[in-house]
Amino acid sequence: MISAILTDISQLINITLVFSTSLILTAMGGIHSERSGVVNIGLEGLMMSGAFAAAVSAYFLEQAGWGIWGAWMGLVAAALFGAFFALLHAVASVTFKADQVVSGVVINLLAAGLTVYLVKVLFEGAGETKTLHAAVFSKVSIPVLADIPYVGYAFFQAYPTTYLAILIVLFTYFLLWKTRFGLRLRSVGENPGAADTLGIHVQVIRYIGVMISGAYAGLGGATIALTTTANYSHNTISGQGFIAIASMIFGKWHPFGALGAALLFGMATGLKNFIQLFPWAKMIPTEFIFMIPYILTILVLAGAVGKATPPAALGQPYDPAKR
Repeated sequence: MISAILTDISQLINITLVFSTSLILTAMGGIHSERSGVVNIGLEGLMMSGAFAAAVSAYFLEQAGWGIWGAWMGLVAAALFGAFFALLHAVASVTFKADQVVSGVVINLLAAGLTVYLVKVLFEGAGETKTLHAAVFSKVSIPVLADIPYVGYAFFQAYPTTYLAILIVLFTYFLLWKTRFGLRLRSVGENPGAADTLGIHVQVIRYIGVMISGAYAGLGGATIALTTTANYSHNTISGQGFIAIASMIFGKWHPFGALGAALLFGMATGLKNFIQLFPWAKMIPTEFIFMIPYILTILVLAGAVGKATPPAALGQPYDPAKR
């Protein structure tokens, strides 16, 4: 009995890590943008652009005989394509001082339409890319640690992208809290006028923050296309970008806080798959099970938004002439 329970817990933790990876990466991207003072509600669209770029590039590299290296190059393509899409948001919100929420919504709509259109063009009218076979990631077992009963399967048999996401969390903390660049990025998000007075180029820093958010969100989308779905279609990214935003807010714009929140939401997403393994789950309507992560997101946001304090200048365009 106890062994069965420990096995179930081990499986749930493993599934949680799978579904949390894309949320962790995208939330790290959101932190860079919003810590610089630019609201980035377009993370959903940036994930779509990354998933599209990863699936398409990996497929053609797979056809060229690159094998698993096609998946790694797919990650690179996703980061670059995500950064490009984010550049559009930066131009609109930083240079032209457009409403940042509206600009983010436009990014979401543009990515949803453009990626599906390009898929139809590239794959002879099909609604999705062809399934990847060699250019996809498989779970990797860490020697010795993976052999630990229960714990080994839970934590040390994961996709390479999961380990990459954890490294990026540590790097994000080091970059934003332990380096001069991080101090400058956070300062322009709190008081851009004072930062400008000290000689910090506010617009350049905000451009960099937004483009890093695009690169990381692109990686977040790519992890889904290159692991669990092995292709890209219109519903490959279906709300994960908004859940990542909730993770960022619930985590109070801090890397480790966002990591914890992403794991919580990832567990909720994995729970819907995990529950269906049990016979008694057949008595619960499938629609209700699939609502679990979104219901949890709403409940968490309802309790957290009032308590979370965003960067002071978040959402405020900066005009040096009005300093």
